[in-house]
Amino acid sequence: MRLPARRTMLKTIHWSMVPLALWFTLVQPRDVAAIGPWAVELHSILGLVFVSGALIWWADYLRRGLASRPGPKLPPWARRVHAILHRVMIWGLFGVALTGLGLGLTASRQLWAGGIVPIGVPLGLPQANDVIGLIHTIEFYLLAAIIAFHAGFHIWRHVALRDNALRIMAPRALYKYL
Repeated sequence: MRLPARRTMLKTIHWSMVPLALWFTLVQPRDVAAIGPWAVELHSILGLVFVSGALIWWADYLRRGLASRPGPKLPPWARRVHAILHRVMIWGLFGVALTGLGLGLTASRQLWAGGIVPIGVPLGLPQANDVIGLIHTIEFYLLAAIIAFHAGFHIWRHVALRDNALRIMAPRALYKYL
């Protein structure tokens, strides 16, 4: 059995993360709690998928570095932004996963990611849990803003520089529209 090519794997993770990032930006745990236990479970499963993708992406980055290059049409300032932006996103995803683990460790009861994976041994530290929860929230929304900037940066590249930046990561079925 052969694993998919690196770019194929990263495209899959990338495009899987987009709706999940949007979901977690717009939907809070209290929103799904109002719907019922099945919605809380679904939210938790989506969180597990999101964190798994983030950790796979981060591990791939640590092992092989960035998969993308700035491109020949980018001016020098944009080349620097490109590298920094991608590194900040990858480390930001790891940070969100790490503070999520911190929430599980400082919780007063056992938390389960997707009802499958236990998130640490609950230490029952409510003050630490509150602080980590605040950091987790700020970190996630800051990451969401960085993701929005990332999308805008690549749309600018594609439209202003006409360097086909969107075609690099878009599924082949969308090429005729880009």
